Amino acid sequence: MITRRLALACIAGSLAAPALASPGRQPGMVEMSYSDRSPRNRLDIYLPDGPGPFPALLDIHGGGFRTGDKRELKVPQQVLDKGIAVIRMNYRLSGQARWPAQQEDVLSAANFLQSRARELDLLPGRLALGGRSAGAFLAVSAAISMVQAGRMPAAVVNFYGPMDFGRMDADMARTGIRFQRPPADSPQSVESLLVGYAIGERRQEASAMGPVGRLNAMADGVRLPPLMIRHGQRDSIVSAEQGAHLRAAWHRVDPQARIDFALLPDEGHGTAAFGSDMVLGDLADFLARHLKGETTG
Repeated sequence: MITRRLALACIAGSLAAPALASPGRQPGMVEMSYSDRSPRNRLDIYLPDGPGPFPALLDIHGGGFRTGDKRELKVPQQVLDKGIAVIRMNYRLSGQARWPAQQEDVLSAANFLQSRARELDLLPGRLALGGRSAGAFLAVSAAISMVQAGRMPAAVVNFYGPMDFGRMDADMARTGIRFQRPPADSPQSVESLLVGYAIGERRQEASAMGPVGRLNAMADGVRLPPLMIRHGQRDSIVSAEQGAHLRAAWHRVDPQARIDFALLPDEGHGTAAFGSDMVLGDLADFLARHLKGETTG
């Protein structure tokens, strides 16, 4: 007998080698093409045990917009255990294409997942966008675009992402923490290379293109999805102030939006706690509340 899960696996079976998976994680489809813009426009889908269709988290890798791969993201078992699918995606890197190509890729992936939800065993209206570092910038940016297009995602997750390029250096200077990377204002920073100009020379423009600037340009009263933010207070790559700016801007636009914000006092940029049972358990609970309506103690 051909099960639904086996049929789903067969859809993508001719496309690529199997994804890396840990015991207990169920690969549904791997290396699926969501766009024909680039060979990097591929995603993997991990399905929970049990019958679908499932809500899903689209999880986006970091790497300073210049490096990184979806296979570097661990698939959080805590999320699968809540009956939520996990999707990892690649996007065009800044060495291949400048902004906004990366956001366009995320929007294409989200549209692919929603438009083909039935055959992928997913719920089209129950998609969350999330990411780490550069991936968080892409997730939040794409979520804002989806809100503006009238197809709001079910939730958004920001793990230690930059949110306002124009204020990154000033934020870090206030913390007294020494940058462990070129200043954002530098022409050689990953932010400058993404947008194609030196952040320090066009600061206002650099702020306006990011999530905080775009939110600040919105009228009050726009409905926004639930937002989860986690950032390390000892981050020497992206100051924790960047997460605070996002929280404030999100709340200004939609004072009723549900925001789960926490700073991890002893953590840096993507350090061990972000892969811990505590943080991933918080993530799973947040997604279960807002994608499935579950309550947690």
